[in-house]
Amino acid sequence: MPNFHHILIPACLSALLFFTVAAGSPPRSGDPPNIEQGSNSLRVMTFNIRFDNPADGANAWANRKERVASTVRFHGADIVGMQEALKSQIDYLAEALPEYGWFGVGRDDGKEAGEFSPVFYRLERVEVLAQSTFWLSETPMVAGKLGWDAACNRVVTWGKFREKVSGAVFYLFNTHFDHAGDTARVESAKLLLAKIAEIAGDFPAVICGDFNAREDSEVYRILSGRSATADPQKRIFDCRYLSQTAHHGPLATFNGFNPTPTPGRIDYIFVKPQLRVLRHGILAERWEEGWASDHFPVLAEVVIAPAQQ
Repeated sequence: MPNFHHILIPACLSALLFFTVAAGSPPRSGDPPNIEQGSNSLRVMTFNIRFDNPADGANAWANRKERVASTVRFHGADIVGMQEALKSQIDYLAEALPEYGWFGVGRDDGKEAGEFSPVFYRLERVEVLAQSTFWLSETPMVAGKLGWDAACNRVVTWGKFREKVSGAVFYLFNTHFDHAGDTARVESAKLLLAKIAEIAGDFPAVICGDFNAREDSEVYRILSGRSATADPQKRIFDCRYLSQTAHHGPLATFNGFNPTPTPGRIDYIFVKPQLRVLRHGILAERWEEGWASDHFPVLAEVVIAPAQQ
């Protein structure tokens, strides 16, 4: 049986990455973290787990699945937005991680066909108040509809949550933009921002996923409000730049199962502007046998503001 023990860099063991959000102005980068003892922090992760493709050989799901489950478990993620998960992979993770619930639908039919972008959540920490899915297309509520010049159906899975201790209410949006269609990615960014405003309103929101776009792309400029066509009132903020502590890990999120990752980030965690971020990192952990996935997970920690009435 393969050895699944981690080869973890010491920094990863000494600093389990947290992403802490509270109401108020974005912090100055020099401010020290200020997590009071007993605060209701939540750890949020985005993780493209790579679909179960037998052609991946040594990197096939059967050889990686314990690494994926271990990554989620070890870092104590309270909410995980996954991408590329097939139903059989979700079934394995649900059994391996019984402390989590999950929701989502297959992108091909709105049921169980095709890849999911599921949201896993720790049952003891948060309660799901509402959840749904929309498609990244000209008809967002039509299941299985290709959008623009996309090669694949693409979805956004969202949930409305209540943190069980504080009662704080917030939203999470999890997505996977198309890898091939330039127009599809640009239009998906515009649609996502519009839907966040429509669904979440004034509530805090975290937005995560595989956006298949680097920081120098029009997609990133639209999301961050720096495009000429962007609506600055709808912009969202990259947690890397809001973090009060220095970024942890490489500035790369795609490794392609190669020893050296491809430079640049395509997987992100964003937040709405009223939220506050303490820590942010990319978890480049490698086992003796290889990576957990062809993407690195991104992790951050949040403290949700008091509940809105």
